[in-house]
Amino acid sequence: MKTIKPTDFVAAKRLMLCLGLLLTSVAFFQCTDSSNEKSKPRVLISTDIGGTDPDDYQSMIHALMYADLFELEGLISSPFGEGTTKDIEMIIDLYEKDLPQLIKQAPALPDPQFLRSICKQGSKLEAPFKGFTTASEGSDWLIQCAKKESDQPLWVLVWGGIEDLAQALHDAPEITKNIRVYWIGGPNKKWSSNAYAYIAENHPDLYMIEANATYRGWFMEDENAPENMSGAAYYNNFINGHGAMADNFINHYEGHIKMGDTPSLAYLMNGDANDPTTDSWGGKFEKINRSARYIFNGNTSTKDTVSAYAILEWRFKGPELAIPQDSSCFVLEIQKQKWAGYYLGEGIYAVRYSSKKPETGSYETHSDIKELDGLKGQYVSTNPWPGKPYKDDYLLGNQWYGDVSNPKLFLKDQQGARTISKFRKDYLMDWAERWAWIK
Repeated sequence: MKTIKPTDFVAAKRLMLCLGLLLTSVAFFQCTDSSNEKSKPRVLISTDIGGTDPDDYQSMIHALMYADLFELEGLISSPFGEGTTKDIEMIIDLYEKDLPQLIKQAPALPDPQFLRSICKQGSKLEAPFKGFTTASEGSDWLIQCAKKESDQPLWVLVWGGIEDLAQALHDAPEITKNIRVYWIGGPNKKWSSNAYAYIAENHPDLYMIEANATYRGWFMEDENAPENMSGAAYYNNFINGHGAMADNFINHYEGHIKMGDTPSLAYLMNGDANDPTTDSWGGKFEKINRSARYIFNGNTSTKDTVSAYAILEWRFKGPELAIPQDSSCFVLEIQKQKWAGYYLGEGIYAVRYSSKKPETGSYETHSDIKELDGLKGQYVSTNPWPGKPYKDDYLLGNQWYGDVSNPKLFLKDQQGARTISKFRKDYLMDWAERWAWIK
């Protein structure tokens, strides 16, 4: 048997001490590195690309060019009209052609095949009066992403209708605490008034940035707008000739910058995303504790003044029918656009609408039910939103934010738009640098 000398114990002890110090140092540096490394925001985008407004094509190009800054988890097609995931995939195909040059400067840009794998089809129809219907691939994917274990929230950026979000919240209300929403409202709110009403009434504690007018500062030029970025000048000076996505960009608004949905992403790119009341490229907002709603029993006139972007709900008396509640029975036509009206039961019929800007509007109803056919009326919507408190308002929690009401920050009649337009040169020049990567 080998004899162990006392010096061997000393050597072993020293070796163990060194190993301990080494492991401690490694663990320390690992903790230090992870704590100093800033996590990328988790993002899911719901878009109406291919639907009623072509500006989403511009916004999708922008989003993919900056995708290295985010953990993209979903690209949901939620159009009004004929849009599908194929419209998203078309932009991904163009991105793939430009990627070899982009990735030299931004190596964290995602693989095109991964992007295709997270494209999901959402709802293509407006929700009925109750605000939800049945699950879609998109709403199920939203739930799945929201339920992932993570130390940070999932940012749901809604560029169009809010139906898939309403459906997801209905099917899995527990995800409310895991998500933060930035919604481009305004025109989208009038199409999604039923889904919005469901969310405001049943999920008032949702973390919501509701941009009904602020987003317009992205494309509305104020008095300080640089000439080399005005109109189509930005396309001609910075985009034209820079790859496949640039060749497609000219097909939408003839290259004029609109991209009304991009502020939702820009909000996470510059500023403190944890505090919507501070400046950012995506706007500045103020906390609100109610969302304007007006219920009218019968017709209205120009004596009825409401807040722009409010939910207007007309209820009419008619025959009691043996049909299911939420059956569509009439149409409300306002400014050559039509919205479905529904049967609530006990001879009550109702329809919702939201004006996308301050306006004097006229409406007429159409129906095979004589009591609901040919009803006419008017209304006047004014700034600011949500305006004076009203008895029908939706009461909200402490995490709902809206356009700032300070008149100095209006751009023309668009509430809060100057909180974005003042950064126009900054965010467009930042994007110009990325376009320059593509020769």
